[in-house]
Amino acid sequence: MNTDENKDELPVKQEDLPEGVILRDHVVDGIQEYDQRLPRWWLCILFAMIAFSVVYWLVLDDRSFEGANDGQLEIKLAAIDTLRMANSIDVSNDDLFWDMSSNPTFVDAGQKTFEAYCIACHGKDLKGGIGFNLVDDEWVHGANPSKIYVSIENGFPAKGMQAWGPTLGQKRITEVVAYVLSKNDKAYMQSLAENAKDDEKVN
Repeated sequence: MNTDENKDELPVKQEDLPEGVILRDHVVDGIQEYDQRLPRWWLCILFAMIAFSVVYWLVLDDRSFEGANDGQLEIKLAAIDTLRMANSIDVSNDDLFWDMSSNPTFVDAGQKTFEAYCIACHGKDLKGGIGFNLVDDEWVHGANPSKIYVSIENGFPAKGMQAWGPTLGQKRITEVVAYVLSKNDKAYMQSLAENAKDDEKVN
């Protein structure tokens, strides 16, 4: 880098410039630099754009609330979650059943099926009648979601409950289980299932 070039050899000299145009006194690799104030029109545009960007950010660009008011983000995520679970139904996976019990799509579908086929025996409020109460602390055939599924699928013909597997199929039974679980306390149901496992080990 050469900063000591002979000023007589420079392409532009101060005395050749119009009045008011200032040429800085240093040179780097033959490059000269003007020391001029930017044009007023250019500065006006610059400051106007800065002011506009601040106003747009604070007032117009309401990105912090995007998806919060109309719930579009939550709706899309719920749809994705529903599709994922629907495509990966494992009737032996208790955790999957509990996930479904907090998904409105599964719960609503399960409620419709329950009200169409199950309320005659278990009541609209799930508190039983001919059949067992489904919202109390007694689960004779097991509190595990997977066991509830098997109970619905195979039924207990000797006790008057038909096998619903052929009539409802896997998907609708799964939805009914999700609906029943949504009406029960997860922690308590899981504790009942764990206690039942411990009793089986002892026996």
